[in-house]
Amino acid sequence: MLKSHSNTITFNEKQTMQSPPYQSPFWLETTPVTFPPTHLALSDPNGLLAIGGNLTPEWLLHAYSKGIFPWFNPEEPILWWSPNPRSVLFLDDLKIKRSLRKTIQKWHKQPDFSVSLDQDFVGVMQACSCAPRKDQAGTWITPAMLTAYTKLHQSGHAHSVEVWQDGQLVGGLYGIAIGKMFFGESMFSNVTDGSKVALVALSMQLKAWGFTLIDTQVETPHLNTLGASQIKRTEFETLIDQQINLSFPAQKWQLSIDWVQAIKTHLEQRS
Repeated sequence: MLKSHSNTITFNEKQTMQSPPYQSPFWLETTPVTFPPTHLALSDPNGLLAIGGNLTPEWLLHAYSKGIFPWFNPEEPILWWSPNPRSVLFLDDLKIKRSLRKTIQKWHKQPDFSVSLDQDFVGVMQACSCAPRKDQAGTWITPAMLTAYTKLHQSGHAHSVEVWQDGQLVGGLYGIAIGKMFFGESMFSNVTDGSKVALVALSMQLKAWGFTLIDTQVETPHLNTLGASQIKRTEFETLIDQQINLSFPAQKWQLSIDWVQAIKTHLEQRS
């Protein structure tokens, strides 16, 4: 979910899917919309599978349904990744430490605090693009990425979580949903714990809807403190095959539960 390092590689040998020998990374044309098998992804850099293709909704939804996501610097062509192992957050494993619970309880009592879904998707993406990342000078959220994911949002497949204080967007995250599988893309905080609050609220709502996990893509210490873990690519792909085939409408989201109260139930189940 929180991609935080450079993916710069060289492109001296561009391999097409039609031109043997078959080795990764493959060079994709804009048609057909297809990817090579993920087990052919490189181990260094971890998960690089293919180069090229397009950022249309058709390409993106097909990619995510296969556990593949785009991640590239502005000066690069589109790079497609399928890391092994894969970072995921099983919702039942979400850790909400006492300090974070105190923050949530304190903010929840303030009349100027709120959490929403899909109220400012573009604002969340733009805030994520500006968020400082360790060992990263720029951003992978280019104008082309913003346009592509906004189209997915308009079709009900891309979603955002917003944390508000005094009418200002202070934290949030965004990602893609297919069936009952949520693929996290990026998160940001302009105040301490802003992104964590967004993730907790989203997790409580997703649990209520019958989701079981969030794809967090790349391991980070930040996500590990919240309960994320790493699983084998094959296990991840089995899970997403199951989850994306569970019926759930592609539409604008809104909170339908008291997510703060749901935290108490979640903690009781974990104890």
